[in-house]
Amino acid sequence: MMTKKRIAVDMDEVMADSIARFQEWYGRDFQLELTLEALHGKSAADAVAPEHQPALRAYPNAVGFFRDLPVIKDSQRVLQELAQRYEIFIATAAMEFPNSFLDKYQWLQRHFAFIPWPNYVFCGDKSIINADYLIDDNAYNFDNFRGEGLLFNAPHNAHETRYRRVHSWQEIAEILL
Repeated sequence: MMTKKRIAVDMDEVMADSIARFQEWYGRDFQLELTLEALHGKSAADAVAPEHQPALRAYPNAVGFFRDLPVIKDSQRVLQELAQRYEIFIATAAMEFPNSFLDKYQWLQRHFAFIPWPNYVFCGDKSIINADYLIDDNAYNFDNFRGEGLLFNAPHNAHETRYRRVHSWQEIAEILL
């Protein structure tokens, strides 16, 4: 029997649109718009005035930040197709934001029920993941990863050139299906 290749997939900015939550909460708290143009090449905190930075750094630690994030376009459909040919694991660096565990687990159950819970990996260092591919928006997660990294396009990684960039889930489907 031939074993399936494995794909590890990051959640935030790959499956779940956390930028939308930063934009929503920033608008709520400061009555200002946080645009994608302002985020180009920067983290959310670095894209705002210095006096607003502590609030933005605190957002991901807040209970509920990850609870009902919008789903990234086509991620459900493409991951369901990929699951027919590959083993799919969700690899999320939840250790950085301990309040995110329950929200992320429930979000996955709600939006990606076809991926079984034993395939959820809440970790810190993603180099421990034994997979053929890692789809992630943070290039540092590829540094010690043994498989192939696919950098999911996001405003903050605009200047990263070391890894193969993908701009959409449709492009991922074209590469892996």
